[in-house]
Formats: sequence, C-alpha cells, structure tokens
Amino acid sequence: MAQKKKTKKGDSGAGVDLLDKQESKNKVEPPKKYKVVYHNDDYTPMQLVTFSLIEFFHLSTIAAFKIMMLVHEKGKGIAQGGLSREIAETKANRVVQFFRENGYPLLATFEPEE
Repeated sequence: MAQKKKTKKGDSGAGVDLLDKQESKNKVEPPKKYKVVYHNDDYTPMQLVTFSLIEFFHLSTIAAFKIMMLVHEKGKGIAQGGLSREIAETKANRVVQFFRENGYPLLATFEPEE
C-alpha cells in the first residue's frame, strides 16, 4: 500500500508553493540610479566650475551658478542625478580629466541616489 507523503502547512503538494518562490526570485528590480557630485576645493575658480557644469551637464547659466554656489558654500553639490552607473561614472571621470588638464584639483564623484 502506498503511503501518503506528509506535507508541510501551506504546501499544496502540487508544487505551486515552490513555483511562487521561484517567481519571486526572478523578479527584476529597476537598476540603481546614480548622481554626479562636485566637491569643493580652495583653488579651482568659480567661473571654471560654472563653465564645466554648463559644458558637461548642459545646464543653464543660472542653474550652473546655483550649483557652483552650493558647492562653494556647503562643500559639495549635485551636478546631475538619475543616471545609470556607467553614465555617471563616465561624466565624473570626464569632469575630473578636464580639471586636471587645466591644472585644478576639483573632484567630481558619482554616488548612488538614496
């Protein structure tokens, strides 16, 4: 005589519970978004910071000036957010390269958005 297998509570014995667990593992989460952050220093001219924000992030003069002042007064400011990791990293690297080529130590980094 065949014996019935004891099932755990909530287990239908039809494999549905296992399927539900597999489906939840396969859910695709949206990719993290990143931001490019400028960090203040005592050497880089404010006009050059403003220029770089206009040039690399296509900001208006007023928006670039506001971010530059935020960097100057608070120590850092967000140049742009909502980017993929690759694009944020590329933009931050291009900005740093621009400042190094012009002899200035301004630092731009990329960070995950909260």
